Amino acid sequence: MLVGASNPCPCGFLNSPEKACICSPSQISMYKRKLSGPLMDRIDIFIEVPAVKYEKLIDTSIGAQSKTIREKIEKTREVQKERFINDHILVNSEMQIPQIKKYCQHDLQSQNLLKKFVDSGKLSARGYHRILKVARTIADLEGAQSIQQNHIAEALMYRLKN
Repeated sequence: MLVGASNPCPCGFLNSPEKACICSPSQISMYKRKLSGPLMDRIDIFIEVPAVKYEKLIDTSIGAQSKTIREKIEKTREVQKERFINDHILVNSEMQIPQIKKYCQHDLQSQNLLKKFVDSGKLSARGYHRILKVARTIADLEGAQSIQQNHIAEALMYRLKN
């Protein structure tokens, strides 16, 4: 598993509600090009994380939320473990093309949505398969048996933010 972080721009304040960004559009563009397309294509999810306020850092109720989230993830991982019992993998992220074709079936509306992004060049073949794996995970977290259009849309949202 790879988890990476970067600033949105050289000064770090692009889209910040607290402080104005001082970077020019060309500086931002050049900064974002430092990470190559092929490298970015191998990352499944892109999430923008805002700065954390002091009050949130000292909030004691976070532990209870964390426990609930952990339980949901553990349950989801058990579902995946059972799904892949004969495939010798444990989680959706380990799926290869044969498993993706078997376990990531989706409806015509979802196919049309994905086709639009692939055909426009916004989504590579590798990105397409990553979207399906993330959508399968989103469906698993919701307890859904099959991937729905809303799962594909959410996975696209995480992928195409960069």
